[in-house]
Amino acid sequence: MRILLVPKVGDDVLVIGRAMLPEGMTLTTGDLKEGGPALVEKVKEADAIIGFIGRLPPEVWEAATGRIKLIHTLSAGYDEVEIDRFRASGIPFSTNGGANAISVAEHTIMLMLAAYRRLPDMIALTRSGKWRMVMGESRYYELAGKTVGIVGMGKIGQEVVKRLKGWSTSIIYYDVFRRSAEQEAELGISYCDIDELFARSDIVTLHAPSTPETRHVVNAARLAKMKPTAVLVNCARGDLVDEQALLDALNEKRILMAALDTLAQEPPPSDHPLTHHPNTIVTPHIAGPT
Repeated sequence: MRILLVPKVGDDVLVIGRAMLPEGMTLTTGDLKEGGPALVEKVKEADAIIGFIGRLPPEVWEAATGRIKLIHTLSAGYDEVEIDRFRASGIPFSTNGGANAISVAEHTIMLMLAAYRRLPDMIALTRSGKWRMVMGESRYYELAGKTVGIVGMGKIGQEVVKRLKGWSTSIIYYDVFRRSAEQEAELGISYCDIDELFARSDIVTLHAPSTPETRHVVNAARLAKMKPTAVLVNCARGDLVDEQALLDALNEKRILMAALDTLAQEPPPSDHPLTHHPNTIVTPHIAGPT
């Protein structure tokens, strides 16, 4: 079994990958974004493709159809994958759902705390040679006693819940598939309507997939329901948020902060207003890899 790993990765990562190979398997690397004859030859020599799979170049589809036995993405989502072309080609496709759930959950809680304690401001302050700000000049918050609203109670949402135990928070959630009464009791969560969730929560954190139904689930109407001290966290997909509506809410101080690991356009333009806003924390879609 010959595996083609895309895109190219660092040597240290490749060492780990090759060490995990079962007997009889080989691993080579390529870059789907580059395309071209060299990549086509690698595809023709492979039995499976593993990696971060987006839209495949036409020449890759041609080389893969009838030969490749599996294409497996290392991401949990498949919103950028051409599912109809997979159906037409007959090539099985699989995702990596749940593999990075713990990492994303930890990143989510880090963003909650960083927003509440204005961590980037504190780092910038000390790097500028200053020390404490004047007491009361900025407001900081504790996680204890807050209501956390989770949109999407899949594997990542549940890992966030597990990691919030012991933080003295109340957890409410919304999901199109409500969990059983037994699971709700075990996790210590309460179900509510999505609009109620936005109104009640001190922190709203998004863990839903990107679908036509979830696009702009965070919109002007729901942002208007949020508390002026509320924080929005997004470690899911950028198109879940209407970015102009979020920018308006931040500019008008209708919510406290937004902590985002993903944006609608990635990479964003250098002058993207959310990456420069004083009340945002933006990380470069890095919550998953560890």
